[in-house]
Amino acid sequence: MTLPVRVRYQTVEFGSTDIHLCTLRDNQQFSDPDGIAQNLGISSATWPLFGVIWPSGFVLAHYLSDYQTDRKRILEIGCGMALSSLLLNKQNADITATDYHPEVGFFLQRNTKLNNGKVIEFERVDWADKTDKLGRFDLIVGSDLLYEDQHIQLLADFIENHANPACEVILVDPGRGRKNKFSLQMEKYGYSNAHIKPTHTNYLELPFKGFILKFQRD
Repeated sequence: MTLPVRVRYQTVEFGSTDIHLCTLRDNQQFSDPDGIAQNLGISSATWPLFGVIWPSGFVLAHYLSDYQTDRKRILEIGCGMALSSLLLNKQNADITATDYHPEVGFFLQRNTKLNNGKVIEFERVDWADKTDKLGRFDLIVGSDLLYEDQHIQLLADFIENHANPACEVILVDPGRGRKNKFSLQMEKYGYSNAHIKPTHTNYLELPFKGFILKFQRD
């Protein structure tokens, strides 16, 4: 990608840690000259959604900023601008990022260099595809993933296919009304769960109406 879209640069602070980001200028940008995204089923309306940081992404990154990640292999699902992955990488965590959008890898590489970080492992994946090379993880994270009812089973199955027998899952849901159904699916895979209302979200412009969904299997 040669950046035919307009971008912006911003810095997100986590205590004394700064994460620098090149993102799309807004969610009105679009560039798919070769029809790659269209062939993947990504419309012009949904194309730019990967390229801005949504409130759920901020909440996830802030929650993980002081989370215990030592000796854990971590997977971020649907990373988009990968704010959490960039932060965890800065903290020398073992992080792998994934997304379905074809441009995410480009921005991830660009932003990793902006932060002078080591290369973050990345794979473009389809939750329904069982042939990825990701392996299994101790901690799986993501934000704003349950857009449609069909995503409930797809996401639960994808997590199960990449979770170690003992695994933690942390997802931030902005309140799309699917958290209870998803939790029931995760219970079938042996996870206990808790829905946590985040506090101290003054870094957001508006009050956050969603929840942090935590799942644990020992």
